[in-house]
Amino acid sequence: MADAAAITERLLEKYRRPKVALEFSNPLELLVATILSAQCTDERVNQVTRTLFRRYRSARAYAEADPAELEALIRPTGYYRQKARALIACCRALVERFGGKVPDSVEELTSLPGVGRKTANLVLGSAFGRQAIAVDTHVLRVANRLGLVATRNADEAEEALRTQVPQRRWTAFTLAMILHGRETCTARTPRCGECVLYDLCEWPEKARHAAGDRRPGGQAARSRVRRS
Repeated sequence: MADAAAITERLLEKYRRPKVALEFSNPLELLVATILSAQCTDERVNQVTRTLFRRYRSARAYAEADPAELEALIRPTGYYRQKARALIACCRALVERFGGKVPDSVEELTSLPGVGRKTANLVLGSAFGRQAIAVDTHVLRVANRLGLVATRNADEAEEALRTQVPQRRWTAFTLAMILHGRETCTARTPRCGECVLYDLCEWPEKARHAAGDRRPGGQAARSRVRRS
């Protein structure tokens, strides 16, 4: 089994005070942004929410939104009809059951339409300052490669990580893993030759990818050109 404590320390040496890439100023905005981020980049979501958050300032505003108008505003995020329905249903539940306020427990958050554990834990960790592990595609991929988990099920991975990662670091670990998955341990062309976790990683393919990084014109060489 990989050393979760050592991995956490190493990640947080590289990514100091990691933050969620989605822009928000309150729990409702992060909840909305996270729903919109499905199958969409955070950069695109941020472009959309800068206008969206000025138009809709409360859960009731979303709950009473004209679907066509909401769809038009969030269209660039993709799957805009489904996302508009999800936002309206979620915010109606917030108004009816929580007085329009975003609840601060995973049980209450996941009772909302369209809100799973990943979204709930992201909101808890980044909007409420709680310690929570949110397993998105990056966390799941990196955790499997490192040897921290051996499952493709996000809920099972969350449970396994909760038993290994120091609780006081759960949120920071999550955000650092997301950054690491985006920047280094990418899905198709991981940059193993530049990875700060190389010696702690149990992925059998790491040596092959590291060798590719070192070849002339490989990933490491290209990254040096981009940074110069």
